[in-house]
Amino acid sequence: MAEKKFSVPDVLPVLPVRDTVLFPGAVLPLTVGRESSLALVNSLEGDEKLLAVVAQHDPRIEDPSAADLHKVGTVAKVHKTVKMPNGNVVVFLEGLQRVQVTELVTLRPYMRARVEPQPDIIGEVDAELEALQRNAQELFRDVVSHSPQLSDDLQSVALNIDDPGRLADFMAGTLPSLSTLVRQELIETPNVRKRLEALIRELSKELEVLELRSKIHEQVQEQVSQNQREYLLREQMKAIQKELGESDDSMQEIDELRKKVEDANMPAEAKKECERELKRLAKMTPASAEYMVSRTYLEWMTSLPWSKSSGNEEIDITKAQTILNEDHYDLEKVKERILDYLAVKKLQPGMKGPILCFIGPPGVGKTSLGKSIARSLGRKFVRIALGGMHDEAEIRGHRRTYIGALPGQIIQGIKRAEMNDPVMMLDEVDKLGRDFRGDPSSALMEVLDPEQNNSFRDHYLDVPFDLSKVLFIATANWMDPIPEPLRDRMEIIELPGYTGEEKLHIAHKYLIPKQAAEHGLKVGEQLEFTDPGLQEIIHSFTREAGVRNLEREIATITRKQARRIAEGKTEKMVVTPEVVREFLGVPKFRTEKEVAERVKKPGVAVGLV
Repeated sequence: MAEKKFSVPDVLPVLPVRDTVLFPGAVLPLTVGRESSLALVNSLEGDEKLLAVVAQHDPRIEDPSAADLHKVGTVAKVHKTVKMPNGNVVVFLEGLQRVQVTELVTLRPYMRARVEPQPDIIGEVDAELEALQRNAQELFRDVVSHSPQLSDDLQSVALNIDDPGRLADFMAGTLPSLSTLVRQELIETPNVRKRLEALIRELSKELEVLELRSKIHEQVQEQVSQNQREYLLREQMKAIQKELGESDDSMQEIDELRKKVEDANMPAEAKKECERELKRLAKMTPASAEYMVSRTYLEWMTSLPWSKSSGNEEIDITKAQTILNEDHYDLEKVKERILDYLAVKKLQPGMKGPILCFIGPPGVGKTSLGKSIARSLGRKFVRIALGGMHDEAEIRGHRRTYIGALPGQIIQGIKRAEMNDPVMMLDEVDKLGRDFRGDPSSALMEVLDPEQNNSFRDHYLDVPFDLSKVLFIATANWMDPIPEPLRDRMEIIELPGYTGEEKLHIAHKYLIPKQAAEHGLKVGEQLEFTDPGLQEIIHSFTREAGVRNLEREIATITRKQARRIAEGKTEKMVVTPEVVREFLGVPKFRTEKEVAERVKKPGVAVGLV
């Protein structure tokens, strides 16, 4: 750079700048606000107002010292200063030449330092240098053409610069995307070849980013244009239908279904299937049979609680125990198992629900226990009666190709519950049948397997539905009819029959208050059952494991009292053994005493097989 028409003084005032690098040949407006920098600008006199512009290492430092500045900067000439209303000064600088700061002379009132010029090192001008220059110019042209921030005139300016050093400085000073660190590295590189190589690397990166940005922008624009086109076509279709006087109820229905699909918050696979069905529906005429099939399918899909749960995050073990004790007497083993499950669920909310199976004689409270569990959990209760079911489609649903196809009982139960985590009771699982239409017990295996039921696929829906949050409870009278693979998937809890003493407690605590309330009587005021009276019913009229017949006989006596009150006899009825025999008639079973008396004689038996 010996051709420069100015000489760099040995000592120059230094203007520290933040996040800015001034290149030789560039013109840059700078806002000066520091006290020391304002003192520097005000001290400049004469025609040649020169200073060294040097970048700070850390832009946050307010009062930099020599250690806080880079060693290489640019000599700049001050062309113009403009005072601003807030006291700051805008300085217009022209970069002249690289300089290296060698020694700090003074720090106050502003920084002054000894500097040495750093001329460009070009070496021999050969084909390699020319190739680097052309490569940089082509990349710069591509960057300018892809960047909306840069003017296209810069391409012609770059093509007209012959000096490779000036070309590199011009490009580096023009690109707004270069970081301060990269700019400082370029200003500290006097070797023009290395500077061009570094600049080509940065230009290549920038071009790649800009091309990718342009591609993404085009894709977005294309998508937006497609959506706008579809919207316009739909609006035109509506306008045409309106002009022709045709009803657009079907379009309204499709729009409503589309909104329901968006609001259902269903998984990606289910949503994709719904969108495909919506497109088919939009092309059909409402009069076609297929239209109703598609519409019914979409209504089923949008009405299912894909992500709607009961929301009872906090589990109260004490409250659950109280509810279970309120509803059922004894059954301690069952209650303990339910409370254990709730305790684990509280500590590990993401656990998979167990499959409980209550096995016991009729009338011991298996079904009502399921309702109590749902109440203690704060969940919905759904009961599915499996007795006599002999078609696999009752569990898995029918395929949509069949006329009148519907989902299976499991999905129907989920829809009725309106939650994806109900307590679902599969009643009488030992009464399942089978015939040529399939084996329902085999279809239940996937439903009752915690490892598989998170993606249960109903034939009608044909998309996976997560059943892992459902608490399944099966009931049965006998274990033997349940197939072994199905039995293996369930946790068997046996409910034994009640003793006479337990039935007495159950009658007093649950059955009598329930029947009295159902028949409009008050226990204690209008009706009172004595223990001998209840024991007479238990031993002579209802010999069973459960309490169903006991409740039935209590209801019979309660109705007799209700009739007497209706006839005007208001006195309280005290139910004694005599009253029981009066209302219930001849005992159905002989007492243990009578049987013992009969078998005292040799050769007498109480029954023959």
